[in-house]
Amino acid sequence: MSEVHISVHPLVKCKLTQLRDKATGPKMFRDLVRELSMLLAYEACADMEVVRNQVATPLATMLGWYLKDKVGLVPILRAGLGMADGVQDLIPDAQVWHVGLYRDEETLCPVPYYNKLPDKPTVDVCIVLDPMIATGGSAVATVDSLKKWGVKRIKFIGLIAASEGVRNLNESHPDVPIYLASLDECLNEFGYILPGCGDAGHRQFGTG
Repeated sequence: MSEVHISVHPLVKCKLTQLRDKATGPKMFRDLVRELSMLLAYEACADMEVVRNQVATPLATMLGWYLKDKVGLVPILRAGLGMADGVQDLIPDAQVWHVGLYRDEETLCPVPYYNKLPDKPTVDVCIVLDPMIATGGSAVATVDSLKKWGVKRIKFIGLIAASEGVRNLNESHPDVPIYLASLDECLNEFGYILPGCGDAGHRQFGTG
């Protein structure tokens, strides 16, 4: 089974509470998504490999540390877009590749509509970004695409997940660690996470 990491950081808990609040408007919601993404990415990158290299300070030259691997961020359109900016603040040189999927509201299955990955991988590790893991269908389909692309190391960062979605991703890709702010109770009859925070895409962009 995948490693599932649920943050216990006090700032994550407080910001997540603000995110859930139905009174939180689109601007604040986007800010919170960005901030939570940074905090979770900080934890997700704890095992990244580094190499030594020289750096010149104003007073001397010393051996510093640099990330060894090329990192790719893969926000799942459209809700994942708000997470990419926060993670890029931590990893400015990260490449960003978009994968577009929407959920068929009748079948709850993911329907792909956008994928412009190059023929060969240009990164060593990919971090998939999506605020919500409901059924897990979009997460599984995205990781499927990345593995077909040839990426060997993949991590998933989400904000809120239902146990059904985490189980689906776990069973399909047990080698992909999952980083979350919260694992919620269940899905309702419409496939939405309870208690969740509503539709993360609509709340970020003021639609619906």
